[in-house]
Amino acid sequence: MKITCENIILDTDPRIRMKSEPVSLPLSDEDKELLSAMLEYVRNSQDEEIAQQDNLQPAVGIAAIQVGVPKQLIAVVIPEEDKVYEAALANPKIISESVQNSYLDNGEGCLSVHDVHEGHVFRHARIKVRGYDLIQDKKVVISAEGFFAIALQHEIDHLSGKLFYDHIDENDPWKEDEEAEVI
Repeated sequence: MKITCENIILDTDPRIRMKSEPVSLPLSDEDKELLSAMLEYVRNSQDEEIAQQDNLQPAVGIAAIQVGVPKQLIAVVIPEEDKVYEAALANPKIISESVQNSYLDNGEGCLSVHDVHEGHVFRHARIKVRGYDLIQDKKVVISAEGFFAIALQHEIDHLSGKLFYDHIDENDPWKEDEEAEVI
């Protein structure tokens, strides 16, 4: 299975607002194949040459619902200077979160959203996520902060039918939070 831009559903498709169902563990071959393809899409989308060749829009994460499958599966790849944070999670659940917020200074984007939605999307600065990680082939608890935490929260939101722009304050899209970590 190979995922390309043609497989990504947009926010104009009502399926993007569907709640995703948990998957059974151990993962079925079908779910393993889908989650592997999602991880491959994100990894390859970050390589300019492969992305152009395979028609991939650059991404740091993807949820199964974005390819029209309402299952609790997400893949996130965050390359940082000294390390790459990767997770291919089944049934991810946030089990703890910081009081402090964080946000991306320039706002968020999404594979399923082509229209521009400007504004700050406040998320928890630090989170712990529990789920089954296909990469490690075991149940894990991931402690995340910074951009990795934001990306995980963005993808987990998809599992309940939420999009990033649902978090933007309509009356004051660029409002500040002096306590928040700006990324």
